[in-house]
Formats: sequence, structure tokens, C-alpha cells
Amino acid sequence: MERVFEEIVHIMNNDYAGWQDKKGCDNPEYFSEKIRGLQDKNQLSKETFKEIVKDYLMDFNDHHIFFAATDLQNNEKPKVRGFRVRRFEERLYVTHVDSENRLKPGMYFVSLGGHSISELRERHHRLLNENHSEREDWTSILSLYDVGEIESDGEIRNIISFDYYEKETYTPTYSVQQLADGKVVITMTDFANPDAIAMVVTENQAILESAEQWIIDVRVNYGGSDSSYYPLLPYLLPEEGVDLADDEEKMLFNCTDASANRIIAELDEVLKHIQDEQAQVFLKVFKKQWEKNKGKGFVEFNFSEIISDTFIKGNELPKSIVVLTDVRCGSAGDSFVEVCKKSSKITIIGRSTMGLNDYANLATKKWDEGFELMYPTSRLSRIDKGQGMTGIGIEPHLHIPWTPEHIERDVDMEIAFTISSPNRLEITN
Repeated sequence: MERVFEEIVHIMNNDYAGWQDKKGCDNPEYFSEKIRGLQDKNQLSKETFKEIVKDYLMDFNDHHIFFAATDLQNNEKPKVRGFRVRRFEERLYVTHVDSENRLKPGMYFVSLGGHSISELRERHHRLLNENHSEREDWTSILSLYDVGEIESDGEIRNIISFDYYEKETYTPTYSVQQLADGKVVITMTDFANPDAIAMVVTENQAILESAEQWIIDVRVNYGGSDSSYYPLLPYLLPEEGVDLADDEEKMLFNCTDASANRIIAELDEVLKHIQDEQAQVFLKVFKKQWEKNKGKGFVEFNFSEIISDTFIKGNELPKSIVVLTDVRCGSAGDSFVEVCKKSSKITIIGRSTMGLNDYANLATKKWDEGFELMYPTSRLSRIDKGQGMTGIGIEPHLHIPWTPEHIERDVDMEIAFTISSPNRLEITN
């Protein structure tokens, strides 16, 4: 496993799109010694190695980097607690429960392992690494403690011992629902399947083309490919049109030989299974650019073959659209919301998105030992101006602060129903 770590360090300091921006931020020697020490004592399990690597990668401050052990032994339990929490003030509120049936949404923790929430924030500031409670992800911190002190409806506090559960199988949602008043509610939990999304748009074409108001829910959107939401563009943009290009913005791809080989192989595999013609064309041009620029370092790709004119006119209907966002919307979800922000007939409400796209377009390196690293190969030039989205996300027009009330009812959706005008709403803090 020491060799795997050495290769990871090489990738992060050569192939990763942020290697120049983050030069010197990592400390590989410290983690190498840790790995060697455990290896010498025969105490280095795959799970332990995974956690050490994730700790190393944390110094790059990029949530678009992922490392996983793909074939953990049966005796190594996945670190899933069976519920999710969100912090409000000095409490961790249970927002979702799948496997942990002793809990229910609305309960809240006042401590973990005997430590108050404020103590935990200080102790795990590297893991949280966010500027607002709405953006904090406590999942990894829950896995570090065996017990929590919980309260429900102001009752006596109880100590609960945590268990581990198998992670629930994720099933994407691509749905179109027309309400009694004619509004259409669209939910997209990712943009990973262009064929499925294109089919949903085609099957609901009559509804989509006749509805005057849409509500699009991407509060949970795990990303995928920007090309997946292209079938929606004519509906999203106003009749007078919008120029989606930004003359001052460039996306540069770090076209090392290794990254090019990895991405070209991935694209070949993806193209075998995609039927949607628009997505096929985009991915083939993307592949051609990687082949053309292989080994050239940082290059701006030429997409004129598929986007000859970046000025795009939209349809008359819908007349207005409300987009719901939150911090669990990222990657291609970030891109989608950013495109929506350019349309005069769209109002974005909720919380800022995750903000992953300063560094994007992931390549994957896999090892026979059962590990894989996903790392960004592109960077946005806005970073050089101090205008990146890391830790900020794409801000909504109307910020709706998250409170425990969101657990009891869908506050965001209620507000969306009251918005019928396409007029812009100012961001509130």
C-alpha cells in the first residue's frame, strides 16, 4: 500500500488540476511514515489506509477529490450511521433516517462522545472546513464517536450508542409532476444519466411545453455530466436569448499523458452505453480534445464544433421558473444552477450550492489492490481573480436560512409556490 500512496502523491502533484495553486500545501512525508509504521506492525488494514489517504487529501481543500476502497473485506464494516444530521446553533438535528430506527427526524444531539457541539466544531475544524453551519457535513465526524446525547421534544436527554449499517443503495430521481394548478415540479437528484433525463423530457414534452410555471428541485443533486441537462436549455432560457459564454472566463485542462489515457478510456466505456445523440456528440468532441492535447499541460479546449454560437434563444413557455438549491447540489449541479442564474425568467431560492467546479472534470485512477482515486483535471481562471466558488457555492437570488422548521415541512417549496413573477429577488444574508 506504500506504493499506492506514492502514486497518489505523484498524481496530486502532477496530474491534479490544482497542483500549481496548491503547491506545498500537502505533507506526504508525515503520512508516508504513518503508513510505514503501521505496515511494519502489520496493523495497516484497507480501511485504515483509506482513512490515512483521505486525511492527506484534506490538505488540498477540494471537495471534488474522492478516494475509496472498492473491495473492503467482509469484516471491515462501512462507516455509515444510518442517519443524517444538520447543525442549527449548538444542536445537531436529525434530518433523515434510513437504517437507524431508534431515531426519527426532529430529534437532536447536544453532544457526541461527551463533547458539546461547540467543542466538536473546534476539535474537527479541518473536517468541517466551512464558513456557515448550513454548509457543514457531519457525516465523517459521526463515525468517530460511539455514543451521542440526544433530546426529543424537550424530553429528558438519553444516551444512544451508535451502530454501523450498510449504506442504502442510491436510486436517482428524474421526475416531472404537474400539479392541480398547472405548475410543473421537476426533481433531478443527479445529471449522471443523459439517456434517462432525455427520456423524461421527451415523455413529458406536452406538459413541459404548456406549463407557464416550473419549479425545479436540485437541492440534492450529485452531479454527473453537463450534457445531461442540455435538453432543458430551451425551456430555461428567455425568448430574447442569453449568451452562455463569458469572455473573461476560461476553463483550462491539465492534459498530462496519464490523465488523458484515463479519461479517454472512461469516455470509450461511457459511449458504449449512451443512446442520446446530443450527449454522444458532446462526449465524442470531448474525447477528441483530450486526444489532440494529450501531453500538452494546461490547455483551453475548443468546443466550437458543438457550440458554434453560445447565444441561445429560449421558448416562450414556461414564463417563469423557480429553482430550489442547497449545499448537497454540486459538480454538474453547480453548473446547472450557474446557467439558470443567467436566465431572466428564473429565480433561484434556498441555500448556496456546494461549489465544486473551481476544479472539475474528474479522472479516475484504479489500483488492483482495490482502491480508486478521483481527481479534477480542469481549473477555472476565476480562481486567479479570487472569485472561485470553493466554500461559497453558487448563491441563490433569495437565501432561505435553514432551520429545524425545514424538518417538519417543506419551507422552500412553500415559498416557491408563492413566487409567480420572474422578477429577480435580492440575496439576503
